[in-house]
Amino acid sequence: METLQELSANVLARFPEARALEFEGHWYNWGELRAVGDDVARLIAAGGISDKGPICLVSRNHPATAATLLGLISRGRNIRMVYPFQAAAGIVRDIKRLQPAAFIMTTSDMADEIRDALGEEGIVGIVLDGMTASAIPGLEVAGPAAAARSYDGEPQIEILTSGTTGPPKTFALKFDMIRKHHVGTTVSGVEEGRSADETPPALLYMPLGNISGIFTMLPIVLRGQPARMLDRFSIPAWLDYVKTYRPARQGVPPSMMQQLIDMRVPKEDLASLQSMGSGAAPLDPKVQAAFEDLYGIPVLVSYGATEFGGPVVDMPLELHKQFGRSKLGTVGRPRPGCNVRIVDPEDGHVLAPNEEGLLEVHAPRIQPDWIRTSDIGRIDEDGFLFLSGRADGAIMRGGFKVLPETIEKALLLHPAVAEAAVVAVPDERVGQVPGAAIRLHADQPVPTTDELIAHLRQNTLATHIPVHWRIVDQLPRNPSMKIDRPGVKRLFEQA
Repeated sequence: METLQELSANVLARFPEARALEFEGHWYNWGELRAVGDDVARLIAAGGISDKGPICLVSRNHPATAATLLGLISRGRNIRMVYPFQAAAGIVRDIKRLQPAAFIMTTSDMADEIRDALGEEGIVGIVLDGMTASAIPGLEVAGPAAAARSYDGEPQIEILTSGTTGPPKTFALKFDMIRKHHVGTTVSGVEEGRSADETPPALLYMPLGNISGIFTMLPIVLRGQPARMLDRFSIPAWLDYVKTYRPARQGVPPSMMQQLIDMRVPKEDLASLQSMGSGAAPLDPKVQAAFEDLYGIPVLVSYGATEFGGPVVDMPLELHKQFGRSKLGTVGRPRPGCNVRIVDPEDGHVLAPNEEGLLEVHAPRIQPDWIRTSDIGRIDEDGFLFLSGRADGAIMRGGFKVLPETIEKALLLHPAVAEAAVVAVPDERVGQVPGAAIRLHADQPVPTTDELIAHLRQNTLATHIPVHWRIVDQLPRNPSMKIDRPGVKRLFEQA
């Protein structure tokens, strides 16, 4: 069986003139993708970096970034993903935390602070401009410390988790695990009897830096199938793809399904779809029912996380047909090789069917032990998992889990903020958004909302910026004088 490295090298060489990725109306062929990967490899070698030197990649959805990722995989590199949608200060923190030998980004990610940080750390800087790669002047060669950095284990892709089992943290996806459990045991190329250029393209919109993006892209591109890539999801772009290529199966982020309903997209536009997938965040059962009633298309939900190596529970079409609406609200049954159980949060004993508690997951592809999550749920008498919330109060903003404590800590770094409490506020578009209630120091100038947002952009991710704000004389408190979270939520009832 070919390794992930071999598959990546082979696909970059297989069809040099055939379509590979469509982006913003232009098709890039496999030869162009291979050229980018080769140029990046040449720049890394010229920088004095060893074959085992770790590489950071800002994971922006773009053909050049995808080409770089494939090229790095083909050379067995340790790849450390950096989230693109954050302020330059956040990327600088990632550089210092991840300690790469080389750092690769697009021109849209370039900033003076990043260039300065790379220079201070002696890290090779590489910029992707369109489909060309070049070293940043003055950062062509690694300093002694960066050049000496080496990774001794199996090659892997390091990404940031979304917080299912606690605060977000770096998680490693080993090449061998990706190959066995997500790319499959065989990769036979494009559809039998068809050339690569004749195969209908897939759609890639999940962020390359998270597990959904990696496990969506790699199985598609490694068999030589062309794909349309979006820099980020949008309903008009998604609809254009569906109407152009008429796929039988597609999916949208859960937060987008209500928008499709609200837009009253004509049924004929979705007529090719035999099923609609939904995952990465909870889907309101009422929205699922409304979509199925309106379009007659079954919605197939799933549940997974980076820490589990991807999906562990889903609702395949056969089960949907068998149980219909009787299981509305479930995320499905365990997938083959996986298992789930509900335990008491106090003593950990396994609860009976339909008793609510903390979810634990058994995913042998990752580890032999049960993994405790922060999700609250129940398993019914037929083995279907139902989720009802988060024990840690995480805010589900579209496909992103946002921990209130992360925003609160960042707000407290502002000299004017004395106290902060962040809660989930319902939002029709993305499900939930953060609402921040703050008490200010009396002896400090009163900051504007724009000033607080600018402060947060320097100290946390873009997904963590509150949408709603309340400045109060005192935060609501319970009899124990702790912050009263329900009371804080009531401050946003008119939001």
